[in-house]
This record gives sequence, structure tokens and C-alpha cells, in this order.
Amino acid sequence: MPTPEAGVPRVRKGSRAVAHSILSKIVILGLQASTGILTARMLLPHGRGELAAMGLWPLLVASLTTLGIPSSLIYHLRKLPEQRERLIANGFLMATLLGSLAAIVASFGLPFWLHQYPLSMIHAAQWFLLTVPICSMTLVGRAVLEAADEFSASNAIQMLTPFATLLGLLAFLAAHKLNPYTAAIAYILASIPTFILMLGRVRRLGFGGWQFSPSSMKLLLGYGIRSYGIDVLGTLALQVDQVLVVSMLSPSAMGTYVVVLSLSRMLNLFQNSVVMVLFPKATGRSQEDIVALTGRSARISSLITAACGLFVCVAGPVLLRILYGKEYATAAGVLRILVLEVILSGATFVLAQAFLAVGRPGVVTILQAIGLSLSIPMMLWLIPRYGIYGAAISLLTSTVARLLFIYSGFRIFLKTSPPQLMPNGNDLKLLLHAALSLRPERAAC
Repeated sequence: MPTPEAGVPRVRKGSRAVAHSILSKIVILGLQASTGILTARMLLPHGRGELAAMGLWPLLVASLTTLGIPSSLIYHLRKLPEQRERLIANGFLMATLLGSLAAIVASFGLPFWLHQYPLSMIHAAQWFLLTVPICSMTLVGRAVLEAADEFSASNAIQMLTPFATLLGLLAFLAAHKLNPYTAAIAYILASIPTFILMLGRVRRLGFGGWQFSPSSMKLLLGYGIRSYGIDVLGTLALQVDQVLVVSMLSPSAMGTYVVVLSLSRMLNLFQNSVVMVLFPKATGRSQEDIVALTGRSARISSLITAACGLFVCVAGPVLLRILYGKEYATAAGVLRILVLEVILSGATFVLAQAFLAVGRPGVVTILQAIGLSLSIPMMLWLIPRYGIYGAAISLLTSTVARLLFIYSGFRIFLKTSPPQLMPNGNDLKLLLHAALSLRPERAAC
């Protein structure tokens, strides 16, 4: 049994990984902000809405049809490292098949959902669905890298996507060809170099080719199906509002909503960085350690997010006017609602990792489904009446419900006290250590 002192390096190593992930996420957000500002200013709300209508679908469809394979790979690669090669190969095989089937089905549904858009845009959105299998395999590849503690490689893959997108947008701008169609092409084609980089990094970890193994597929699906609901609900929690807004409101309203949503979602970097490291690090530990680690992660990430969120709320109108243009400044109220939603949803996402790490993904699926089920009927009711304000309020209400359900689930399902959410002195010390670990001389150790 490890001594308390022996556990300290593990905590510090995890905090250093989180700190480095946050640094990478800051770079990613800078690139994403650059693409968002460029498209918002050049296309204006109407054009930005048309771009969203065409480019929204590949990653959304891929994320909704994973059958939990990414989470299952992380769990089983940590538990069964001797089966690494077979698990990786069959994970990729299932992702390819699922992504291809999902793209075919989605192509038939887009004309119905985008009925208010020109036929040329509907056809463009259908062609872009060809990249769904690539997105599906990229999600699986990132899971493989994170299971192997290759967080830097996973961050590099995420960083390449907005970088390639920005290069594409600038190329079209320089050629005086930037419009909603070409901008969508820049966004969609950026997934290809990302996919190539991912395959190169995964091959170093034991992926040597396709190996059909029904037993490996059954093993992955056994955990994956139980955690699949979390993938679906997590994706819907982030994007169901856009899916409904794009169908129910005008392109201009969609463009404005996408801009304020993207600005608020920049605050997700802290919780996303924590979750990226937390699940792989927590899996395999005792339940007591998992709950303690999850609580500490939730407190620290929420504290940082809330501090940054306060600044965004105060400076919201100025940020929108300066960064994106005066056409978007009137949506500052929506931005403030979405910032609060981001803080709470991030805490919910971090707390949910405890249930995944102890092998109880079904619990989170049920709890999240109950909370999310509130948002869709509320959006169907409020969006036609209050526009993008209705979408933001519906999201916030759903997130509050999901947080309460997840928090009470610790006592009901894990039979343990839920972690404290108020930061303490030890949390601040760990946060300081993580900041110091970013210094070059410490990072090299």
C-alpha cells in the first residue's frame, strides 16, 4: 500500500499535466478566437449563421454515434494493457463503420432540418458529411493517446484543427473568395491533417493494422454502451441549442448566437483540461481516492473558471464590439447567461468523471438524461417566443438540474459523501504548484 508521501508525486504529476493541458488549450482558444473573429467580421451575422448551418454537422454526428467507444478504450486500455493492440484496432474499426453509417443516415435528415436554407447550402452540408468517419476515428485516436498518458500529443491534435482552419480562411480571404461556402470548406477540410497526425502518433502505441476480434468488440461495447449515454448527453448539452436555433430562427439570429456562445465556451478550457487528465489518472484507484481527486479537480477548475467568467460578464459588451463587431454587441445579456451556464456545466462534467472511474457510467447516463430532458421541451417553448435568450435560459435551467442530480448521486449510488465544492487552502497551494510547474526549468524535470 503506497504511503501518503508516495502519492504526492502522482498528484504533482497530474497537476503538471493539467497545467500543460491548460497552456495548450489557451493556444487552441487563441486560434479558435481568431477564426471566430475573422468569420464574424467578414460574413456578418447572416453569413455567420449560414456557415454554422453547413459546418455544424460532421463533428456533431460523429460525437452522437460513438457508442461510447472512446471512453471504453480509455477504461480498458488502463485495465488491460496486455490487450492494447487488439483493443485499439477494433476500436478504430467500429468507429469507421459507425461513422460511415451515421453519415448516410444524417444526409437524409438534413433537408428536413435545414428547410429554411437554400438548396445549395443543404447540398453542401450533405457533402461535408463525408468527413464524419474521419471525425469518429479522430475521437477514438485521442482516447487512445490519453489512455497512454500522451496528453501532449492529444493537445497537439486539437491544436492543429483550428490552426489549419485559420490558414484556410486566410487563404480564401487573400484570394477575395471568402464567403459562407468557402469558410465551411476551410472548417471541414481542417479535419484531414488532424486525422493524419493522430494516426501517426497512435501507430507508435501499438496500432499496427486492422485485427477483427469479436471478443474485443464485445468487451469495448460492454462498457461503451453504458457510457454512451454520457457521450450523447454531453454532446447534446453543448450543441442541442445550436441544432434547434438553426432550424427555428433566422440565419442572422443563428450567427449572433454562435458568436456569443463561442465566446462563453472559451471558459471551458479549464474544466476540459482537468477532465482530459482526470479520468485516465483516476481509473484503477480506490473509490475514496477517486472521490477526493474529483472533488479537488472540480473545486480548482470551477474557481478559475468563475474568476475568468466574472471578467467576461463585466466586459461583455466591449468584448463583443471590439472583437466581433458592433452587430453582436446587443447580445451581451445572452453572453452573461451562457457564462454562468459554462461554469456550472463544467463543474458537472468534472464531477461525472468519478462515476466513470469507478465503473458506474450508467448512473451518470441516467442522471444526465433526467437533467437534459428539461432543456429540449423548454427550448421548443422558449426559443420561438424569446429567440436566443430563450435558448440560453433553457440551457442554464438544464445545467442546474444536472449539477444537482450528479451531486446527490454520490450519496445515493456510491454510498459516500459528495465532495466539497468550496475551495480550501490546500487547493490554492496545489493551484500555485501547477502554475509554477509551467516554468521551463520545472517542466524539464
